[in-house]
Amino acid sequence: MRRARTPPSGRRLARRRAPETRSFDPSYDDRVKPVERGRGARERRLAAAVALLVLLAGCSPPETTGPAPAPSTPPASGPTAGPTPGASPSALKSREPETSFDPQAVILRLETVATLDGRPLAFSALRDGRLYVASQDGRAWILDGGSVGGEPLVDLRDRVLSGGERGLLGIAVHPRFPDDPRAFVNYTDADGNTVVSSLTANADGTRLDPASERVILRVDQPFANHNGGAVAFGPDGYLYVSLGDGGSGGDPQGNGQSLETLLGKILRLDVDAGEAAHGIPDDNPFADGGGRPEIWLSGLRNPWRMGFDRATGDLWIGDVGQNAWEEIDVARAGGGGLNFGWNVMEGRHCFGSRRCSEDGLVLPVTEYGHSAGNCTVIGGVVYRGTESPILRGGYLFADYCSGRIWAIEAAGDGFREPVEVGNAGPGIAAFGEDAAGELYAANLDGTISRITGVAR
Repeated sequence: MRRARTPPSGRRLARRRAPETRSFDPSYDDRVKPVERGRGARERRLAAAVALLVLLAGCSPPETTGPAPAPSTPPASGPTAGPTPGASPSALKSREPETSFDPQAVILRLETVATLDGRPLAFSALRDGRLYVASQDGRAWILDGGSVGGEPLVDLRDRVLSGGERGLLGIAVHPRFPDDPRAFVNYTDADGNTVVSSLTANADGTRLDPASERVILRVDQPFANHNGGAVAFGPDGYLYVSLGDGGSGGDPQGNGQSLETLLGKILRLDVDAGEAAHGIPDDNPFADGGGRPEIWLSGLRNPWRMGFDRATGDLWIGDVGQNAWEEIDVARAGGGGLNFGWNVMEGRHCFGSRRCSEDGLVLPVTEYGHSAGNCTVIGGVVYRGTESPILRGGYLFADYCSGRIWAIEAAGDGFREPVEVGNAGPGIAAFGEDAAGELYAANLDGTISRITGVAR
């Protein structure tokens, strides 16, 4: 575990020092089981380091599954402020990349490389070039070039409730994989709640053992939608978990702005905490009180997909909107405690009220509306590969209903208009990158495509 450090600049929340029965016994409940923190946890962390859906009116996607906005009935009026104001978002700075990116100069090519069963929707890259691909139905697969094995990497269908916005929603291998043979998954259990757990791989990484499952977090879900579902390791070695606001419409329970619930948040967990289910990094904003200690970012509605820029460490989040606006949020490297505004705002607009206060909120870097068949943002990836130099430094994201893919320049600060650069077809559910930084897209019809960029 790491010692607390000086907070980075930027607006922050204030810190004050489908079975009938389960086939396993969850070992962690987020409400009751203590987590490891403090000096002993730091020492163990140091020792380890040394060893190092949408179904909006007018949108008809190809399948009734995937990330979906809730029923579009906003509250009569929205809150007027975030839970605690912080510094100006203009202070959020990213490290400039070596080259600039011009979205007006590029167009994408998508080449189908494989077809997978079970509605693929999440990727995790292995160092040897292979990709683990999770499918919503509870299975995961290995993509090796254009080859997919006949047997799944793992089959969790005996414990995953799949359908709508539920299912096996995320997968991420440990940063030291295969030396640390764990892969982490995020799924919906038989009771409709979120489970984050680890599974152990065999020696060649071709199988994950279902019997090895160790649950590190369980979160009760009050409704069937807005589960979030992404898991990703940051450059700091911690596991980041995205959770939606709990569902229904308009966040009726106020979860996005409440620091007493994990819903509507990005969490940051230490999964190398010895016997504890998970540990709390010392520099988490609420590690010493004032909110749930797992919280890293707040004010999110349904952060379905997220990913780190491998060059800067910035965290890019696609947050699914309610009535009108889809947004992309960025937490610059090390920028914990940010509040992205839901349900005070939807995108850069007041939600449920003509007037609202932006105090303490960080606005999206880009947004788009629900016109021309758009409905649900699919967060993407900043390209840092070598095969498409024209794409370097561009952030790509898409819309689930229309299939449109847009790009913006990742560097710099302030709002930028998205530029359409391609179309993956309705049902696009995720972007991924391999160990070399080359890009892929998954569609719920089973199609896995490789993405390259060329001059317009």
